[in-house]
Amino acid sequence: MNERPLSALPSRAARVVAFSSVLVSGLAGGTIGYALVDVQCTGNCVVPTGLGMLVGSVGFALGMSVVAVLGLRAVGEWRERNSPDNTDSTR
Repeated sequence: MNERPLSALPSRAARVVAFSSVLVSGLAGGTIGYALVDVQCTGNCVVPTGLGMLVGSVGFALGMSVVAVLGLRAVGEWRERNSPDNTDSTR
């Protein structure tokens, strides 16, 4: 009897993919924020481009984290509904 209890926790691979997607979107957001400010600014633009990079990174990473959490929850719910132990008659 070596059965693992049903858990809503997604697999390790799914969590790694979600975390990686948040990091990549933060990198993309920082690049876009930097480029957007850099195109519009002339002269000494160190602080504005840095702020653009920061705002872009945080904004994109927060948005992607919401998407990642919703995706991980959907995977957990899907796994729970399709488990052989589920005797729910509404399937």
